[in-house]
Amino acid sequence: MTAKSRRHLRMRALPLMALAAWWLSAAPAFACSVCYGSAAIPSPLITSARLGVFLLLAITVAVLSGFARFFLILSRRARQAEADTIAAEWAQLQRSSPL
Repeated sequence: MTAKSRRHLRMRALPLMALAAWWLSAAPAFACSVCYGSAAIPSPLITSARLGVFLLLAITVAVLSGFARFFLILSRRARQAEADTIAAEWAQLQRSSPL
């Protein structure tokens, strides 16, 4: 590539990069009144949004705690089954030993 063609490519890419920078930049004009500016004033919209978030968090915590409880129950049952198996084998060994 020659220097002239590289400069031409840079000149063509410059407006695209400027457009991308403008589009990706955060501007307060694009924010709604709930997200920018009036969050300090309690309104029914903000209160409802917060309650909705807390409700979704509560549902998520309930489901995850149900999974945790299920696996703890499985673990406890596995330990109990292993202990019962060991006890049954030990009782079988004691019955079969001649004394």
